[in-house]
Amino acid sequence: MEWDDLRYILAVADAGSLAGAARALRVNHTTVLRRVDAFEKRLGLRLFERRPTGYVLTAGGEDMVATARRVGETITAIERKLAGQDGRLSGMLRVTSTDTLMASVLPDILAEFRAAHPGIQLELVVSNAMFNLSQRDADVAIRPASNPPEALVGRRVAKLAFAIYASPDYLAARRKTDDLGAHQWVAPDDNLSGTSVARWMRTALGGCEVTLRADSLLALRYAAEARLGLVALPCYLGDMSPALVRVHGPVRAMETALWVLTHDDLRHTARVRAFTEHAATALARRRALLEGARARPRIRATSR
Repeated sequence: MEWDDLRYILAVADAGSLAGAARALRVNHTTVLRRVDAFEKRLGLRLFERRPTGYVLTAGGEDMVATARRVGETITAIERKLAGQDGRLSGMLRVTSTDTLMASVLPDILAEFRAAHPGIQLELVVSNAMFNLSQRDADVAIRPASNPPEALVGRRVAKLAFAIYASPDYLAARRKTDDLGAHQWVAPDDNLSGTSVARWMRTALGGCEVTLRADSLLALRYAAEARLGLVALPCYLGDMSPALVRVHGPVRAMETALWVLTHDDLRHTARVRAFTEHAATALARRRALLEGARARPRIRATSR
């Protein structure tokens, strides 16, 4: 029995489908199907029930997956320990960050790092979820967090300020008022319910009119640029948009922090150390933008 076979079984069990497992493993759907079928034939045991809604573990499959998870945790721990001793400034480095950072400050930082370290190949995973660095989903995370997971180590590089923005055309069509709750808004959906933006809107705005919800602050910025209403955004995203103006803030209740994080076992890996130091320094140079100190003049909000 090979560990690579178990990886496929675990991926299908976690995703509940071949397509989801294929995305997680970065292979095609047919490869996952072939590997699962071959593994079941070798064992003489059906691990999954094939249902219209997806793949569901059988009783035997549940026992196999429980054992495979323990094996996987051991192998991943060994891989982290070995990777932590890698002194080469070459190889693959997997970085995860948010769509908002990738749409603003991160591309230039990645380009600067590649120019300084051409032997290191970067792989970027854009996600608004906190990846599990203990499972090597990524080597380094650059993301907002009030309190990062205890298993991770890193540096708090700046506070992140948030403010309220709108399109000038949206504002021009409204009469002036300081009542933000009287406006139309674009807002985070349930996938972002734990963010500081969503918490502030629930507390401060109550039953305001929401014209659109989305699972991405970047998508909300685009919606606000299209005159759909006010939006709460991190200043590094809102202040960089030529189609938006700041109408209120920064709002202290939404403030959080930006971290550069890795797993403790990887912190001494040469390419990880080089990248985390570079990213932290480069982000610190952009602190004025991150902390909301580079805004254009504020414009008073309006409402009918």
